[in-house]
Amino acid sequence: MSTIWDHEVDVVVVGAGAGGMAGALTAHIEGCKVLLVEKSDRIGGSTAVSGGAVWAPLNSQTEAVGHPDSFDKVWTYLQNTVGTAAPEALQRAYLKACAPAVDYLDRHTEVKLVARTYSPDYYPDRDGAALGGRSLDPAMFDGRLLGARFRELRDPLPEFMVLRGMMVNMTDAKHLLAVTSSLNSWKEGMKLVLRYFSDRLRGYHRGTRLVLGNALAARLFKSVIDKGIEYWLSTPLQRIEVEAGRVTGVTLMRNGRELRVRARAGVIIATGGFPWSPALRETLYPQPTGPWSLSPRANAGEGIQLARQAGAAMGVGHASAAFWAPVSIRQRPDGSEQLYPHLVWDRAKPGLMAVNQAGHRFVNESTSYHEFVLAMYRSHETQPTLPAYLICDNPFIERWGLGLALPGGRPRQHLVDDGYLYKAPTLNALAQSLGIDATCLQASADAFNLAAESGTDPLFGKGSTAYNRYLGDTAHAPNPCLGPLRQGPFYAVKVYAGDIGTACGVRCNENAEALDASGQVVPGLYAAGNDMHSVMGGQYPAPGITLGPALTFGWIAGQHLAQQGR
Repeated sequence: MSTIWDHEVDVVVVGAGAGGMAGALTAHIEGCKVLLVEKSDRIGGSTAVSGGAVWAPLNSQTEAVGHPDSFDKVWTYLQNTVGTAAPEALQRAYLKACAPAVDYLDRHTEVKLVARTYSPDYYPDRDGAALGGRSLDPAMFDGRLLGARFRELRDPLPEFMVLRGMMVNMTDAKHLLAVTSSLNSWKEGMKLVLRYFSDRLRGYHRGTRLVLGNALAARLFKSVIDKGIEYWLSTPLQRIEVEAGRVTGVTLMRNGRELRVRARAGVIIATGGFPWSPALRETLYPQPTGPWSLSPRANAGEGIQLARQAGAAMGVGHASAAFWAPVSIRQRPDGSEQLYPHLVWDRAKPGLMAVNQAGHRFVNESTSYHEFVLAMYRSHETQPTLPAYLICDNPFIERWGLGLALPGGRPRQHLVDDGYLYKAPTLNALAQSLGIDATCLQASADAFNLAAESGTDPLFGKGSTAYNRYLGDTAHAPNPCLGPLRQGPFYAVKVYAGDIGTACGVRCNENAEALDASGQVVPGLYAAGNDMHSVMGGQYPAPGITLGPALTFGWIAGQHLAQQGR
């Protein structure tokens, strides 16, 4: 008995993040009738709350920004970072397609990306690494161009905003911190603030100057709108329909009733992975773990689970189940939790030391966020390190802040009162309040201060790589990442093993087609974004290695679906 369909299109795309919207746009541009559906009431998914970097080696801007590259060089780097954690064919397919995908979106949509002139890969001391050109950022976007639909765009993380609604990137933050000491920074800071207050006076719920991942999501959304692609919000996926071994459509829940939508060419699953699925976290994450993800709570793994019911298999062989980031956690007065991701701002700065619960350092504090959490897990095998502690002194917190504690003399007693920020007049007193051995903490601080004086960290090499120094304080000598920890009061925050998304997903081939347990294609089913098993194998070689593959394999899926329908 054939299915009775309520709606028919060529392609159904489930999930409105970077992977889903790239797939929808590409399939539409190539002649398909597309329906884009999103479980939540907002467009953008994880992309909208991300840092927005896109790792696309060999892109057309690489040489112009001073970093000529080659396939062999990038391939060497992937071999030295990802290795066998992901299939070689999939890695090669990504490297060959990522630049054409970026160019395609640039020509046909509002997606405009700008290559970084200096942005080292995360392991710059390994063969094949580059110091710039491979990572791109979305150009700033004016949210007013979305009109009334601006409210349909997912808001960024509060930590990416100041004044309760003004988005800032790293350059903006540096200007705002220097407004009293630099005329140029004062001018730039005033431009930002005046634009923001103008937006609020005009009735916008937040600032309309969009940067980072929110700008990328907005640019994709604007393109969806301009091209007239039909999209349905608040429409969760219920089933993937299969007839005679082929995916033929989906069943959705819309306005309280089930709708069956036929997809003549196929279905792309791009629902953002499973960071908020307790069952999948328990099965696939290392222990101990907790529900500490920066991804939207709607990313609960239904896309992956329903794809498996339709015949797809999970990928295997990955090095890590998630893309990690250390997070500090504040309990709000209403009982809810606020997560602060310690990504690129404070850990690499001179004067911050990380210790485990024994009071010992265990990591190069300025390493990548992913590597930092991996080090937490390694250390925890011998000494309790989950949570760990980030420790600094008064000059540091006044200069750089610490997590939610802002710099420049801003109020922070409320953070002490609610147990987020620890403060003590001496290191000994701080150790007592943290419940760690004071003698060990003092010994760690003494060794840390000696390293700061010499400019060399013999234990962990803080500040020893180009990536470390890129995030440090270039005005600080002899090492931009090493500074003393001497002047009280002293401060600390606990950090936990958080994630920015999952790396496990549906096993796919080079066309983004889902595969079953025997490696055969599940006809009509595709995956992109974090629903697709990571082409990086759960490794994190550089900034943008989630969004780069999301855009690329979304584009590949859209192209392949259009070809199948011809």
